[in-house]
Order: sequence, then C-alpha cells, then structure tokens
Amino acid sequence: MNDADAPDSPVGTAQLVAAWRGILDAPDKSWALFAHGTCVVLVRPEEDLARQAVRILGEFGPVHAGSPAGDFGVISLGEGRGWVITGHHPDVLTYVAPDDAAAGPDGSDLGIGLHGRSLRDLDGTRLRLIHVEDNRPTPGA
Repeated sequence: MNDADAPDSPVGTAQLVAAWRGILDAPDKSWALFAHGTCVVLVRPEEDLARQAVRILGEFGPVHAGSPAGDFGVISLGEGRGWVITGHHPDVLTYVAPDDAAAGPDGSDLGIGLHGRSLRDLDGTRLRLIHVEDNRPTPGA
C-alpha cells in the first residue's frame, strides 16, 4: 500500500496509522485505513484484505440522512488524543484528531460527530485506501 501522506486529509498517513495502532491496541487484528481517517477492522479477514475493506466501506461508509447510515456515536479517547466516531457498522470507525479545526470550534460531541461522519462519507464515496495492516497469523507459525 502507498503510505504517502494523504494530501486531502488534515492528518498525514503516518499519524493516522500510529493513531489507529494505539486505538485498536490489537496486534492480532487486521485492518485497513482510508484517506480521511476511516478504519475498517477486518474481524473475519479474507484473502484480499484491501478488496474486502473497500467492499465493506463502499457499502457502510456513505451517509444517507434519515437512515441508520446517518447515525453516529462519539467516543472520546481522553488525554487530548482525539475521538473515534462510530456508525451503523461496528467495524467501521473514523478518527478525528484533537487538532482537527473542522471538528467545530466548540468541541461538542455533536460537532465532532458530524465532522467524523462527513469524513466517513468522504472515505465511503472516494474509497482511497492508504494503508492495510495485515496481522493474520503466518501459516505454520
């Protein structure tokens, strides 16, 4: 995967990968990261992780107002680490960095959640994969 910085995201690829490694803290989980900070955790990894992640996010990333796809929850990571925005698929999560000015000047859960949901929508419609973390066990190991 190309780990070059995602120019249309306020957070670079290296920072996003580091953030998700810390958030997930699960060295046995495989996951995929998209350009605006949306992570798809691959609970049942298939042979082609990238294809699987794109398929999941293509279905569960775009926002459709008035449907479960418009719902979100906000989880504070504490200690100024940012937020994780949940949605209608339990394995599709979006990171909002603490210094992301677009999250709203008041720092309310509503503003942060709406911003995170919009990032998920961008990732779900553009589907620009920037990193895959393959933590499947090595056969024979």
